[in-house]
Amino acid sequence: MKKGLVIPVMLTLIAACGRAEPEADPAAYDQDVHEWRAGRLERLLAPTGYLNQIGLYWLEPGVYVIGSDPDSDITVPASAAARIGEFDVSDNGVRLIVEEGVEVLVDGQPVTDILLEPDTTGKAVMVSHGSLAWMLIERGGKLAIRIRDYEHPFVDNFGPLPYYDIDPTLRVTAELELYDEPRTIAVDTVIEGFQQYPVAPGVASFELNGQRFDLEPTLSGDKLFFVFGDETNRDETYGAGRFVYADAPGDDGILVLDFNLSYSPPCAFNDFSTCPIASPRNRLPIRIEAGEKFTKDLHYSGAAGH
Repeated sequence: MKKGLVIPVMLTLIAACGRAEPEADPAAYDQDVHEWRAGRLERLLAPTGYLNQIGLYWLEPGVYVIGSDPDSDITVPASAAARIGEFDVSDNGVRLIVEEGVEVLVDGQPVTDILLEPDTTGKAVMVSHGSLAWMLIERGGKLAIRIRDYEHPFVDNFGPLPYYDIDPTLRVTAELELYDEPRTIAVDTVIEGFQQYPVAPGVASFELNGQRFDLEPTLSGDKLFFVFGDETNRDETYGAGRFVYADAPGDDGILVLDFNLSYSPPCAFNDFSTCPIASPRNRLPIRIEAGEKFTKDLHYSGAAGH
C-alpha cells in the first residue's frame, strides 16, 4: 500500500470519476479474465479452499465431545471414530484431549493432548483424523472450531461456476477520495450479532451509464477490498453481496475497479464462514451484470453430511 493512502497528509482528492477503461487488446483482456476464473475455481477446490468446510462450532467455557456419535457436542461424519476426544475450554485456552486408541495427527505426528492456538496468533495448527481436519479460529474475541472434510462429496460434485459474459464497460476507472483520517468501520457478517472492524481509507467514486456512484473500500494488504451489493442480488447473484479487489491507487488517486472480477463470498457455498455482507451504503441501485453468479445448488447446508 502506498504510504499516502493511509497517512492523511495527502490533499483530499476531488471526487471526479472516469468512464469505462477497456484493455487496449480485448482478446488479451478476455484471456486474462478467463485465467482469473480458472484460478478462482482451483482455489475453491484446493484443500485450503472453502468448499470442504463442514462445521463451525463456537466455544464457551466447558467441555465439548467431538465424534461421530450423534450425542456428541460436535458431531462429525460417520467415517470418524464415535468419540475422537474432547475440547476442554477454560481461561487457560482450548485443550484437545484425544480418546485412547484414536489416531489424531498434527503435522503427520500423533498427538494425545495438545493446547490449541487460534489462527490469529500465527501459531495455529491443523489437527486431522482420517479425512477430517480442524483448526481453532478467533473472530471478534470469540473462539470456534472449524472442521473440514478432505473427502467431502460436495467438492467432487461442485461446479462449474456460472458467470456473466465479460463486459469491458464494467471495468471502470474510479477515484479514491480520502477521509481526513482512515476510519475503523463496523461491518455486519452472516453471523447474527457478529461484526468485523476493518479500516476504510475513503470513498471510491466512479461513473456508469452517465450516473455517479461510490463505494467504501477497506484496506487489505496492498489492495483495496470492496464488499458491494447491487440489484442482481435479488435473482442472479448471492444475496449478501459480492467481493472485488482493486490495486491501490497512485498519488493521483486513480484506480481500476473491474466488476468482471467480482465473486461470491465464502458463505455463498456453506454455512461455516464468517464473511462480511454488503452494508446499506455499499448497495448500488443498479444491476452489475458482470462477474460471478450464484445458484442454490452451489451451497452446502451441512445437515446432509452428518
